[in-house]
Amino acid sequence: MKIPETTYGSDKDGLVCAYLFEREGKGRAADGDETARWLGSPPDDDGFLWLHFNVANAAAERFMQQHLDLPEVFHESLHEETGSTRVEQAGDRLVAVVHDVLFDFAFDASHASSVNLCVGRRFMVSARAKPLRSIDRLRESVRQGETFRSPAELLAHLLRDQADVLVKILRDGTGRVNAVEDSLLANRVGSSRAQLGTLRRVLVRLQRLLAPEPAALFRLLSRPPGWLEEQDLQDLREAAEEFSAAVADSAALVERTKILQEELAALLNERTNRTLFILTVVTVLALPFNVIGGLFGMNVRGIPFGEHPSGFWIIVFLVAAFTGMAAYRARGKRPR
Repeated sequence: MKIPETTYGSDKDGLVCAYLFEREGKGRAADGDETARWLGSPPDDDGFLWLHFNVANAAAERFMQQHLDLPEVFHESLHEETGSTRVEQAGDRLVAVVHDVLFDFAFDASHASSVNLCVGRRFMVSARAKPLRSIDRLRESVRQGETFRSPAELLAHLLRDQADVLVKILRDGTGRVNAVEDSLLANRVGSSRAQLGTLRRVLVRLQRLLAPEPAALFRLLSRPPGWLEEQDLQDLREAAEEFSAAVADSAALVERTKILQEELAALLNERTNRTLFILTVVTVLALPFNVIGGLFGMNVRGIPFGEHPSGFWIIVFLVAAFTGMAAYRARGKRPR
């Protein structure tokens, strides 16, 4: 019996899809043979090629090493653990790592999907192990006829999509924080403290995961490769500005969450102090009854007022007077 070859949603070389962008900037799907001919002898026009690989197929990395002139930094990034989004320069190429997440309050960094990219003057290579929504959106844009001037514009499109993901997460998080703040203003605590703690941890993780490394990005923008046109640089700058605004909003939301956590902690401490005060007052008021009751309950000779006809009422008066004095003192010291 012949065992079918597993390709993990790609062809025998690990290629998921390939798009050729002609002079007018519209991409069309290309098969393996056409891709091989283009790689062997690139045309002289201004077109470029986008190759998307699935590295879950072991043949993908082998094909890229044999047929594509990619920097070693790109191959190393394929085996790195999940880190932050970054765009850096490797010789005359751009190497990028872009993440995609499905946001929820049970988010873990291991749930993130990553795509590794290498961008040159006339090509862009992307490689991933798990499907990404950002790549699917980019593929859909190409199929819908959106034009792309260069591979750098494809990269800028991905970065803008990632900034949009972060903005949506912030919008959802802001709504949850607003609900908690309304509950706090209404003096309702409930499970708000646990929600704020979870939200704050998730925001910090996502900010670290999705936000690009600013030093590498600004270094790239200040000293770009020679083949990058001014419009390409402008697209990357706009994507960087969108990211910067989203990261600043994320930091502000984290700080707001921290302040609300402190307010909730103060409110809970105040409630705890008030409860302890009430318990203390009750204990102090009951103390005379317990002490005097214990003393007069002993069956020994010499109990005061034991033979006096009004002894019981005398003891009741003394206990009531002492209790009244204790209550008056406690009332003046109750917490505000």
